[in-house]
Formats: sequence, C-alpha cells, structure tokens
Amino acid sequence: MDEDEHPREQASGERKRISRWLIVALVAAVLAGVLLASTVWDNRFKSDENAVGNSIAETKPADMEKWCAAQATYDAMKRELFRRAAQVRGSDDQAYARLSDFALLRVNGPVARGIDDQLQSVTCSGGAVLELPPGVQVAGGRRSLSGDVDYIVQPAADGTGNVVRLGNADSIVVPLATLTRMASPQPAPAEPQLENEADSQAASEATDPLAPQPDQPAPVSQANPSFDCSRARTRGETAVCNDPSLASLDRQMAGQYNAAISEADSTQRRLLQRTRDRFLSYRDRCTNDECVANTYRSRIREIQDIMAGRWRG
Repeated sequence: MDEDEHPREQASGERKRISRWLIVALVAAVLAGVLLASTVWDNRFKSDENAVGNSIAETKPADMEKWCAAQATYDAMKRELFRRAAQVRGSDDQAYARLSDFALLRVNGPVARGIDDQLQSVTCSGGAVLELPPGVQVAGGRRSLSGDVDYIVQPAADGTGNVVRLGNADSIVVPLATLTRMASPQPAPAEPQLENEADSQAASEATDPLAPQPDQPAPVSQANPSFDCSRARTRGETAVCNDPSLASLDRQMAGQYNAAISEADSTQRRLLQRTRDRFLSYRDRCTNDECVANTYRSRIREIQDIMAGRWRG
C-alpha cells in the first residue's frame, strides 16, 4: 500500500510544480506584453507630439512674416510717423493725428529680418514711402517722403491686435515735423479788413500753421475730382465735390484705375470692372467724409492687389 501511494504523491507534486511554472510564465508574458505596448504607445505619442511641434515651428514663422506686409501694419506705422513728427515739432498733436488719416503709406520690398519665438515678434525692414495729404507740404515743397525703415511687429499686451515699433525713421519723421499748409490764392475781401482783425488773423496763422481755415463750404472750383461735379447726383459724388482732399483721392484712384485697365489681362480687367461697381456702392452709402476717404484708400489698395495677383475677394 505504501509503495503504491508514493508514486502517486510524486506525480501530484510534479503537477503542482508544473502548474506554478505555467502561472509564473503566463504572468511574465502578460507583463511583457503590457510593457511592450506601453513603450510603443509612448514612442508613438512622442513622435506625434514632435510632429505637431515641428508643424507649428514650420508654420508659425511663415505666418509672422506676413505681418511685415500687412495693411494693418502699414496703418500703424503711418500713425506712429505722424505722432513722432508732432513730438519733434512740439505742438499740433491733434492736427497731425487728423492728417495721418488722409495720408498714404506703402513699403517697398518688406523683408522679415528675424523672428523672436519667445516674444512672438518679427523684425522687418523696407523702403517706406509716405504720400502727404492734399493741401500740405514739408519744407522745400515736398509732398512725398521716403526712407529705409526698420520696424518690429508683435501682439499687443491687451490682445487687441499687433503693435508696431519703428526704428530708424528720422529720414521721414524730421522733415514731416516741418509740415505746413500749401499757399492758395485768397479772394479779395468785399470790405477792407480792420487793422486789429488782420493782426489777429496773422498771429493765429503764425502760431498754428496747420489750423483749419474758417468754416466755409469749399467752392466747387477748388474740388476738382476725376468726374464732372455739375453732374454729381449721389451722396458720395457730392461729398467729393465739396472737399478738395476727397477730390484729390478720387483723382489718384482714377489715375491708378485707368493705368491698371491699360495693362490688365482679360481676367484682371473683369475684376477691376466688377469691383468698381462695388466700390461706388460703398462710397455712396457713406454718411461722412472720413468714410468716403477710407473707401477710396481701400479701393486704391484693392486695385494694387488685383494687379499683383494678391486679391482674394
């Protein structure tokens, strides 16, 4: 009896050992599988994360480079040029601010010189050309100022858009500080002017050369747009015929349009003609002169974009 039980005990013990090893092997296999899957997932995640990071690194500088040639950047540069000129002059801050709205600024060959990822800023340079508003000039009779400028564009701290900091802009700022009104023939007074009135008027003009003239409607002969004012019918046409500054913008736009039509291919010509009707509709819905001026400036940029292939509708 004892001899029969001994082999059975040995067999039972052997089966238990085999079972324990199977369990250990199974647990080890499961752990190895989990570890392998975790490693693969982690590598894939890091790879995807790097891919996203590389994508951002590739696209972000390209987007920031566009700030150098953005119209909003040019508008901010123009305002800053006039603000600095008023500081150099030491007076006429409000007059300079008003005049900046009617000036035109373009930058030839804007180039991104460097990008600061930490500050999210781009350093640009280019040849700036400032066209002065109608009726004013700088010392020497110039009505256009130009110079190479450096400028930095970066997001505003309050999130309202981008801000622009100008670098070497003295070639424009210094002469702009000498801004004066252009002399125009004055009609002979109906009655002799009293001596004290003449002195008062002369003193006013000497202390504030940019002060607006007495409020009188501008004669139609002084406002000379590209169209016949005797046939003015719309609100926009009437506004242009009553304001020499708006008339000057109209002549500038019309000259640019005619030159573009003569050089345009068939596609560009259709775009120029189609967008012309939209421009006139916008202009004639304006309720003030500032709106009319902005509409003309937008049309001037639109014609430039169409001819340069940048127009996107």
